[in-house]
Amino acid sequence: MIDIEALLTDRMEAMEPSGIRRVFELAAKMKDPVNFSIGQPDFDVPEPIKQAAIDAIRAGRNGYTITQGIPELRAAVADKLSAELGWEIGPERECDVMITNGTSAGLLLAYLALAEPGDEIIIPDPYFVSYPQVAVVAGARAVFCGTYPDFRMTAARLEPLITDRTRFIVLNSPGNPSGVVLGSDELRDIVDLCESRGVMLLSDEIYDEFTYADGREDGVFPTPGRFTSQCLILRGFSKTWGMTGWRLGYAVGPSRLIREMTKVNQYSFVCAPHMVQHAGVVALRTDMSAYVAAYERKRDMVVEALGGLTELAHPAGAFYAFPQVPPRLGLSGDAFFRKALERNVLVIPGNIFSQRDTHIRISYAVDDARLAKGLEVLAALMK
Repeated sequence: MIDIEALLTDRMEAMEPSGIRRVFELAAKMKDPVNFSIGQPDFDVPEPIKQAAIDAIRAGRNGYTITQGIPELRAAVADKLSAELGWEIGPERECDVMITNGTSAGLLLAYLALAEPGDEIIIPDPYFVSYPQVAVVAGARAVFCGTYPDFRMTAARLEPLITDRTRFIVLNSPGNPSGVVLGSDELRDIVDLCESRGVMLLSDEIYDEFTYADGREDGVFPTPGRFTSQCLILRGFSKTWGMTGWRLGYAVGPSRLIREMTKVNQYSFVCAPHMVQHAGVVALRTDMSAYVAAYERKRDMVVEALGGLTELAHPAGAFYAFPQVPPRLGLSGDAFFRKALERNVLVIPGNIFSQRDTHIRISYAVDDARLAKGLEVLAALMK
């Protein structure tokens, strides 16, 4: 008899199952819940993108690609970010691009390329659930930068946390779970801090297109890439184009770093799905502004329903809100989650994303009628 328990590594003991996926599995067992739990757009992939994937399959584009991604998609990404940021992107240039199996894969590749056992990675608190867990995979230690109550990770909050073991800082704007968008002044200060201390900045920008008018500056998405090319930017197709199950993203940053991430990718994911990469080229040409505008209206519904009942940092992007459970109720985020569950409404307790358990995350990626119904329940519970 093999003792599996004795064979498992300390790494597995340190890793925790995803709380989001647990709630997702719970939703599958419920009868028609109002599901505010999962960060998945409620719109389908646009038809031209679907057709591009179908055409690619029929054209025999079903085998491996080079690990970095097909030239057409890499060129399209390079053109997009060169125009947006002014970077020189491409082979033999200062920065380069690689296609990843979603942004989550990009995170793993970056962590493994940049961090060793004993190193430190600074992440915001609250955080996207992968950030501390992927640090465990890399053997590193996540250092939490508290951002309550406004959920803004600033240079002033970061500087005391930097040590000689700090390898990089993870920035997430628009943020998950808060929807908060950092401004250019804040981003510039963080860039200056990283460069002065020799620390890499990893900017997770999966919600770049889902930045609303009040989160943009002169109509432009704020990103640290406007102030330096010595950072790593991760973006993807899952949220903007509803391609969550297609697993397609990209990483753009210093060429030396991209080469090392590519090396890790050769022995792990190998390459992103061939046909999906061809669909990605079409996606980058597909206008999603009408969808983003619809989500901005959904955001307004959330703020109007809950903003007067509790503390709610203004969500200027993504499709999440992270309201505090009103202290007068005497409930933790987990306790409030259970009360909402009794009324067939699914939210995520704040302790899934944080060292604290004082808030809940609402994903308003649902149709307007269901959103209104669920908000009515949550407002009644908060009152």
